Amino acid sequence: MARKRTGRNISGWLIIDKPAGITSTAAVNKVKWALNAQKAGHAGTLDPDATGVLAVALGEATKTVPYVTDAMKAYEFKVRLGQSTNTDDAKGEIINQSDVRPEESVIKDALQSFVGNIQQVPPQFSAVKIDGERAYKLARQGEDLTLAARPLYVESLALLDIPDTNHIELEMVCGKGGYVRSIARDLGDLLECYGHVKSLRRIWSGPFEVKQAIILETVERLAKTPDLDQLVLPLEVGLNDLKCVNCRPEHAAKLRKGNPAMVIASDAGYGEICWAALEGRAVAIGVYRAGELHPNRVFAEFRSNDADDQVG
Repeated sequence: MARKRTGRNISGWLIIDKPAGITSTAAVNKVKWALNAQKAGHAGTLDPDATGVLAVALGEATKTVPYVTDAMKAYEFKVRLGQSTNTDDAKGEIINQSDVRPEESVIKDALQSFVGNIQQVPPQFSAVKIDGERAYKLARQGEDLTLAARPLYVESLALLDIPDTNHIELEMVCGKGGYVRSIARDLGDLLECYGHVKSLRRIWSGPFEVKQAIILETVERLAKTPDLDQLVLPLEVGLNDLKCVNCRPEHAAKLRKGNPAMVIASDAGYGEICWAALEGRAVAIGVYRAGELHPNRVFAEFRSNDADDQVG
């Protein structure tokens, strides 16, 4: 017999400005506790030392996580030139050093090699699985790993600043599955001076921006109060990158049962992934075909943060 979930039936998004020194899972657990939520997850892991946008999905919003995870993301990061580490970040052991420091023009030219569809080898200390084991666990045991390159789409990689001779600051916009640490490592190799990530901050992820985010201290201060509920964004915000089609009540009932139904679509293309709305509330996500939406994810009709569900 399945164990009954405890907590409130609350759905939506709470956007956290994750601090350094805490895992993404720990941040999600803090939010879940503070809102006494039945269910919570996140749309895209940040390394413990990384900061910035961590989009926490609650309740029915967890069904939209794949669409936010697949969306474009932007990072600002600082690269330490002249050193490479075994983890490709500042936490690792220095394994190579160089006195070479390239000119600004050389750096800008090198950045163009990382724009577009590229192949990227993940860091040795990463969550990639090798024969069922996480790479970082094997790396900690001293194994020298050979990781396969993975495709990554990089929309842009720009030089923001050169604060001193040992550091450069960059901004990258990329698709799903990118490792900023690999970019720093490979850039250092291309410049023949070595490099690793000194600091990393995600400034937006899909529809969510850092200006929408709150810090964990605020989550703790407002925990289990209606004031924290007021900061939860609607589930539908996570669907902003998908086209919306509208439906009538009788068609919404069919969609919620997982059946295709007629929708009103002004510019949706055949085969396009869309979400259906009834009076602005998400009903289902699916494939649009010839006037119908064929659902693959449906949302409960009752998604409440109502008074009898509140805390405080």
